[in-house]
Amino acid sequence: MIDLRTLRENPEAVRASQRSRGEDTAVVDALLSADERRRSAVAAADTLRAEQKQLGKQVGRARGEERDALLARGKELAADVRAAEAAQAAADSELAELHAVVPNVVQPQAPAGGEDDYVVLKEVGTPPAFDFEPLDHLDLGVRLGALDMERGAKVSGSRFYFLTGVGAQLQLALLNLAAAQATANGFTLMIPPVLVRPEIMAGTGFLGAHSSEVYRLADDDLYLVGTSEVPLAGYHADEILDLSAGPRRYAGWSSCFRREAGTYGKDTRGIIRVHQFDKVEMFVYCRPEDAEAEHTRLLAWEEEMLAKIEVPYRVIDVAGGDLGTSAARKFDCEAWVPTQGRYRELTSTSNCTTFQARRLSVRYRDENNRPQVAATLNGTLATTRWIVALLENHQLGNGSVRVPAALRPYLGRDVLEPV
Repeated sequence: MIDLRTLRENPEAVRASQRSRGEDTAVVDALLSADERRRSAVAAADTLRAEQKQLGKQVGRARGEERDALLARGKELAADVRAAEAAQAAADSELAELHAVVPNVVQPQAPAGGEDDYVVLKEVGTPPAFDFEPLDHLDLGVRLGALDMERGAKVSGSRFYFLTGVGAQLQLALLNLAAAQATANGFTLMIPPVLVRPEIMAGTGFLGAHSSEVYRLADDDLYLVGTSEVPLAGYHADEILDLSAGPRRYAGWSSCFRREAGTYGKDTRGIIRVHQFDKVEMFVYCRPEDAEAEHTRLLAWEEEMLAKIEVPYRVIDVAGGDLGTSAARKFDCEAWVPTQGRYRELTSTSNCTTFQARRLSVRYRDENNRPQVAATLNGTLATTRWIVALLENHQLGNGSVRVPAALRPYLGRDVLEPV
C-alpha cells in the first residue's frame, strides 16, 4: 500500500503516478476523502470515549439526584460511543478497501505510457552474424535431445514441456551459476515453499490486476507462486528487522507457475512463455533511503550474469503502465534472439519501495529505535527462458551449441552435440 502521508502531503504526485500508469486519477480523490472521513470518525469516537471516561469519574463522586442525572447521561453516552465506534469501523473498512487498490507511486524518472513506451538505456554486445540459416531454440533443443514439447503437452497440456538430457543439465548449470554468484555477493540462498497463503499473495500485490495469472488451489485456499519473490516477501511478515548492518539479501531458487491468461496464440512455440519454469530470484529488504542504490546494484548483478552467458542484451527503463501493482520503477534486461530478430526479456529488477512491506508489516528500527516500514526490491538472476538465448546465440553450423566458458565447470563440456 502507498504511504498515506504521501497522499495527504502531495496528492498530485499520486495523481501523476496514476497518469503515468494510464489509470484513473479519480481513485486518488476517493482515497483522500475516505482518509478524511476515517480521521474524522476516529476523532469523534476518541472525543466521546474521553467524555465517557470523565463521566465515569464524576459518577463515582456524585450523590443523589446529581448521580441519577449522570447515570442517565452515561447511558446516552454509551449509545453514542457504540454508534461512533460503528462509524469508525465502517470508515476503516472503506479506507482499507480503497487503499488496497491504489498501486505503488511510480518514480518520476520512469517513462510514462504502456508496454511499448520503454526507454532503452543501453545495448551491450553485437548480435551474431551467421554464415548459415540459424535454427530456433526449439529445433536446436530437439536435435540436442534437450527439449520435448510434444510429450509435455501429452502429459500436462499446452505450454508444458520436458527438459531432457543436456537440457536438464543446462538449466541446472545456469541456476547453479546464478546461485554461486548470489552467495558470493552476500545473498542467503533459499529454497522457499511454492504454495502460499492468500494474505501473503495479496501482500505482494499479485491478487489485484494480475490475479488472473495466479493458480489457486481452492480446496486448500493456497496459491502457487509465479516467482519466489512472493514467499521471500512473506518470510519476514509481521517482524521488525535489524537493518543496522545493511540490507538483508536473499536468493530464492524455486519452480514458478503462471497461468499466462490472455496470451492465447502468443509465443506458443518453444519455452519462451510457459506455465512452469525454474528461477533464481534476488530479494532485498532495506531502509527506504537505500532502495534506489540497491536497485542499481541488483541491475548490475543481473548484467554480470548476462555477461557470463555471453549473449547480446539491452537494458530498458520500463514505462509506468507496464510496471505492475507493486513496482515504483523497473529495469528489464532483454537478450537478442536471432531467429526472431529482436530482444526478448530475460530478467527484470523492481524497486517496490515500502509498498509490499507496508502490506505485510515488515519494519525496522531507525536511529531513534522507532519502528519504520522497510523497503523491498527484487531481481531475476536466471530462469528457464535463458536457455532460449543461450542456444540460439551460441549455435554452430552443424547444429551443435558452444557452451560459454563460465558454464563449462557446471556442465562438464565445451560443446553440446546433436544426438
